[in-house]
Amino acid sequence: MRRSIDDYPATPDDIPPGWEDDLAPVSWAVAISDDYDDAEPRVVLTVEEVGQAGAGLVTHLSPDVARRLRVAIADALKEIGEPA
Repeated sequence: MRRSIDDYPATPDDIPPGWEDDLAPVSWAVAISDDYDDAEPRVVLTVEEVGQAGAGLVTHLSPDVARRLRVAIADALKEIGEPA
């Protein structure tokens, strides 16, 4: 089983002002899959530079690691004064 959950097609507007020459827009996608020898479901996170389809990085996260990432993002949002 594979199923797409969400994706974000980045644009040049996502680059912070003043960093246009140093950073590239990076798109991300989140999916789930259980197509592994152990048949355990994992969260699949793909990140790739816009215009470089197929050349990105893909990680297959266990539920524990996906939860850790979720907590890290929530903590980062709190640090910048945003609601988690």
